Amino acid sequence: MRDHRSVPGEELIQLQTTVASRLEGERIGQAVVDARLAACAQLVGPIQSRYRWHGEATVSREWVLLFKARRADWDALTTEIRRLHSYDVPELIATPVLEVSADYAAWVTEGTTRTEG
Repeated sequence: MRDHRSVPGEELIQLQTTVASRLEGERIGQAVVDARLAACAQLVGPIQSRYRWHGEATVSREWVLLFKARRADWDALTTEIRRLHSYDVPELIATPVLEVSADYAAWVTEGTTRTEG
């Protein structure tokens, strides 16, 4: 018996951003989950990032923040992350979920369902 499904029924994504501190990641993750824009926020780190910013090679300590969400919520989710984020240009990368267990997909959908009112 197959206990997973191919998405697109309710298309799910994993959205990734990086943040400057653990506290910032906790704050953004909590706000997004509280707003039901993601069913889950996972904070990983610290990590070391190397990149160019304003023409300069930079090394910084960051944390990765992963969200389990519905693709339909991309606009609202990224708007909220941008509103709360300290970076001028936050990383906002979504990876489509191609396969997912049916019960986990239902949990993400339930966790991101908002009621009007």
